[in-house]
Amino acid sequence: MAAPVVLLAPGVYRIPTMGDFINSFAFVDDDGQVTLVDCGLRRAPRRIVEGLAGIGRRPADVTRIILTHAHGDHAGGAREVLSASSASGVDAHADDAPFLEAGRNAPGAPTTAGRMLGRGPMTTFSSVPVVTLLADGQVLDVAGGLRVLHTPGHTPGHVSLLHETSGVLITGDAIFNMASRMRWPVAAVCTSARQNQQSAHVLGEVDYQVAAFTHGPEIRDRARETVRGFLLARRAAP
Repeated sequence: MAAPVVLLAPGVYRIPTMGDFINSFAFVDDDGQVTLVDCGLRRAPRRIVEGLAGIGRRPADVTRIILTHAHGDHAGGAREVLSASSASGVDAHADDAPFLEAGRNAPGAPTTAGRMLGRGPMTTFSSVPVVTLLADGQVLDVAGGLRVLHTPGHTPGHVSLLHETSGVLITGDAIFNMASRMRWPVAAVCTSARQNQQSAHVLGEVDYQVAAFTHGPEIRDRARETVRGFLLARRAAP
């Protein structure tokens, strides 16, 4: 069984909500306020509460919730977590905000497989209000500064997040690390798999010491070099 919370850097934590298969993340400011990144599936809130307890925090300490994108395995638990928190809504990129407020996934690939998966059980979730629209390059007032990196393709408004103070990068679903092996997300669930592969290259151009993934365990040893190696070996054509 996965630990309820994993320390990534001082004040930065990974909360496994379904083993290492699906993760949320928590940033704790000096005053004890918590920013939560992603809320997992509908059943994830219990794991999030356990993770917060593991760092001496409660749901009411959560004052900000950031969703990397509009998919049910990231937003499924958002309504319940939001209701127990001190946040008034969630933060998300403008291009994914309409899907979160409608309670449905951003569109997948325009293929037979994409349309079939688009009718699956995780494609709808309880809607949540978006109170802050995120933009590429924006630095959020979170634990010393959290930089938004717009990495579209998995969804139109998918974002990755860089905490420069601690050197932690959260890739969201731009890159998976399932079974400790990096790979692209399944093309059928991406709005544009090619765009995902192109935009993810920004993750090799910024500096960090820990690469954290929503799907899979983090990489601590030569993280940037390892991610760059993956990206260079799988560079998409323009």
